[in-house]
Amino acid sequence: MTANPYPLGLRLHGRRVVVVGGGTVATRRVPALLDAGADVLLVAPELTPALRAQVDAGRLHWVPRRFEPEDLDGAWLVQVAIDDPMAAASVSAVAAERRIFCVRADDRTAATAWTPAVTRHGPVTVAVLGGGDPRRAMTVRDAIRDLLAVRLGSDGTASTRGRPGSSAGATGGTDVVGAGGAGSAGSAGGAGGGRRAGRVALVGAGPGDPELITVKGWRLLTEADVVVADRLVPGLLLDELRPDVELVDASKIPYGPSRAQEEINQILVDRALAGAVVVRLKGGDPYVFGRGGEELLACAAAGVPVTVVPGVTSSIAAPAAAGIPVTHRGVAHEFTVVSGHLAPDSPASLVRWDALAGLHGTLVILMGLKNLAAITATLIAHGRPPQTPAAVVQEATTGTQRVLRSTLGEVAADLLAADLRPPAVVVVGDVVGTLDG
Repeated sequence: MTANPYPLGLRLHGRRVVVVGGGTVATRRVPALLDAGADVLLVAPELTPALRAQVDAGRLHWVPRRFEPEDLDGAWLVQVAIDDPMAAASVSAVAAERRIFCVRADDRTAATAWTPAVTRHGPVTVAVLGGGDPRRAMTVRDAIRDLLAVRLGSDGTASTRGRPGSSAGATGGTDVVGAGGAGSAGSAGGAGGGRRAGRVALVGAGPGDPELITVKGWRLLTEADVVVADRLVPGLLLDELRPDVELVDASKIPYGPSRAQEEINQILVDRALAGAVVVRLKGGDPYVFGRGGEELLACAAAGVPVTVVPGVTSSIAAPAAAGIPVTHRGVAHEFTVVSGHLAPDSPASLVRWDALAGLHGTLVILMGLKNLAAITATLIAHGRPPQTPAAVVQEATTGTQRVLRSTLGEVAADLLAADLRPPAVVVVGDVVGTLDG
């Protein structure tokens, strides 16, 4: 007779957790450990770009080599996220000797602990164990998530507010059928006769808080066979994917390694033509500097139907999370969102910085930290007063959000002194101080 597992909630804040492996499984598991406040030690010769971003941000420690027994010194838990059975077994053997619970991605029966299917609703966390069957656990988890959305408010207390149903959710996005498609999102052009119809959904994941994804976006994630995710996607959303979902890390780390957009387009097309339901999960909104239009055109050219699900863009959400409204009666009647990834004097820049300097409303700059000194100098040179209030919001809506308040003339120097880093949104305008006091 097989004994049932004993359910337990681990309080890992400040406690060492060792993750062995730096691939897609670790990419999915690490965000939940960080969310729990664990002191994460990652042991792997190589990392995915998403994990490397976590290391660069100082959220975890990385040992760039293969596992050694002393890596478990002081550990409370170990997660083995590698697919080599012999290597995984050696790690779990060391953990057993030291009486450290061990999760194994390669073999649940050989593990001493299992990762459950999890759903989070404000302060409420529900973990479901399906008796060793991940699909069963996911099915029960999803049913509970729907129930929580109906029964509980965002603070975890009882609520009578209903959750939008699946029929309402089906009207929330834009369905586009690629050239040569059959006229509906359910019939994929390019798929052979009798083959399951594949499709692509471009889904905005929001600014960082996993609860800010739309209902339709989350529903499509639960249906996905393949998820192609960017670096800015909330990591906890990846933790809720089915274990059999193919996760493609398409991270574009600023000024670091990147995957060519053409390769991403090809992945979307190839997987969909093979019959897969593909979700292209993007931080913010797919069409706000997200290259969603390029991906849609690539799919359309291949006859792949596409659904576009808008997301909460950081251009509005980041200021709001910092207590800054982008518009306010009597203060700002317009706001402009601009990309700062190119310097004002770059021949490739399409931005009229001189014209922006003459506006009275709010200016929101995305991807502009590297060029902020040049941007602010250009705005001032064309007439924007240097004493104009300015703010920088780093990692908005997450537990690591930081806010710097300054002026247009000083903000570039102030963010260097404060060691702020991407992802961050810059806000310029009188609205920055409107709600203060």
